[in-house]
Amino acid sequence: MTEPVAEPPVPQGPVAVLTQVEKTYHLDSISVPVIRGVNILVRHACFTVLLGPSGSGKTTLLNMIGCIDKPDKGEIIVADRKVGEMTDDDLSDFRAKNIGFIFQNFNLLPVLSAYENIEYPMLLAGVSEKKRADRVPKLLEAVGLADRAKNLPGQLSGGQRQRVAIARALALKPKLVIADEPTANLDSQTGQAILSLMRHMVDRYQISFIFSSHDPEVIKSADDTIFLKDGLIQAIRRKGQGDAP
Repeated sequence: MTEPVAEPPVPQGPVAVLTQVEKTYHLDSISVPVIRGVNILVRHACFTVLLGPSGSGKTTLLNMIGCIDKPDKGEIIVADRKVGEMTDDDLSDFRAKNIGFIFQNFNLLPVLSAYENIEYPMLLAGVSEKKRADRVPKLLEAVGLADRAKNLPGQLSGGQRQRVAIARALALKPKLVIADEPTANLDSQTGQAILSLMRHMVDRYQISFIFSSHDPEVIKSADDTIFLKDGLIQAIRRKGQGDAP
């Protein structure tokens, strides 16, 4: 009797699509175009790097993909929802359920332990105690901090705090995790370890990571690299495919 052939996984659509997106900031009588007609596709379960110098528009793009800000023109779709059609309340709920955030400065609550910082978004979302007690230890183990569960942020190194922040971003099983220069405040060795950890989280949990950097070294860890300068896409390089149109 022949063994049944396993079916290949069903391909997932992109987690975010930006079409002809523009954003301009107005400072008194001065208009400053920050994003100028950008088209981006963020693939499912991929590690995507937004690479560019300071002032290129990386943070503005991440804020719009993360549903924190809206474009002046163009369309943004995240997790199959059109961002421009949602109210502020809808966006707040949508972010909580679908998007995780990792910050340069970690943004951990100093009075809460590593365990409690990871658990906190689950408490806000009304996740049951049983599910919290099951998921938080698994996340601590996944980021290599099972033995630091009771430590406060002030008792952890910078790399360890960023690991807690990564676990917290994964707490509600988001479809997309956004990180704005997550290694900027870390030494090069610790930064490389954090990049490797995020790469591992993409593969383990099959979610999408998109993060910004000005360091060309991060390209080595990326599936997709988007090169940004002066608010314009210079090139998009997908691993194994060369430059995308």
